[in-house]
Amino acid sequence: MDNYKISKAADILYNSRINLKKIKALPEDCIPNSTKEAYEIQDEIAKKYIKKNKETLIVGKKIGCTNKAAQTQLNVKESFFGNIFSNNISKSNCIINSEKYFSPYVEPEFSFIMKNEFDISKAPYNVSTVYKSILAILPSIEIVDSRYEDWTSVGVNNLIADNAVHAHWVFGTKVNDLSNFNLNNHSVDLLINKQLIEKGNSNNVMGNPINSLTWLINNLALIGKVLPKNHYISTGTCTKAIPISKGDNITADFGKLGTVSFVYK
Repeated sequence: MDNYKISKAADILYNSRINLKKIKALPEDCIPNSTKEAYEIQDEIAKKYIKKNKETLIVGKKIGCTNKAAQTQLNVKESFFGNIFSNNISKSNCIINSEKYFSPYVEPEFSFIMKNEFDISKAPYNVSTVYKSILAILPSIEIVDSRYEDWTSVGVNNLIADNAVHAHWVFGTKVNDLSNFNLNNHSVDLLINKQLIEKGNSNNVMGNPINSLTWLINNLALIGKVLPKNHYISTGTCTKAIPISKGDNITADFGKLGTVSFVYK
């Protein structure tokens, strides 16, 4: 796909989000036919967000479909990643404006901050090395929201192009000492309006969220990209994605790691 078609696809997806108007599909001539083309479109969208507001920065990465239930929901068989922007993050106990989204879903996720930037020439890295380079762990909720009318049928490349269907990221209090947590088996409860909606577990995320984090670092290295230190990494949902409605009060309870809450108003 040439640069014109990449830019055309990015314009359509970007304008869909800005104008809150869903699309059925990208025009046939700019549908990404490979993950390479999909990430090129995603990168172009990121440039548009940053160009529109010079204060907007990429502050992290989200990883999608690390969970079999989420893969089944979206009819895909592989994980992917997208960008988290500084103007799309909020601290717990916030209000999220429903007028900015189409049909959002929530996903409780373990997130991390890295203290080291990895040398991509030495990739692939193992889980043990990645674990030792984690600065902090955070409870979080990702809000996902697709620009496509039916995001379960468009396929993985279109989802990647759509910034991995990322919409917003809500985070709790960071904890620097990971030794208190068994991420092979850490339960998470998702509550909406104080009612338990879904029980999840860290082991739904590639067996352990640090496996997901390691996957991201190594896959970025394959395309010559580094994960900067102090960036946030949201590693994938511990439950299936759950739809929310205006007026809902959402809480993800991560036990001794803490809770994350917001009102969708």
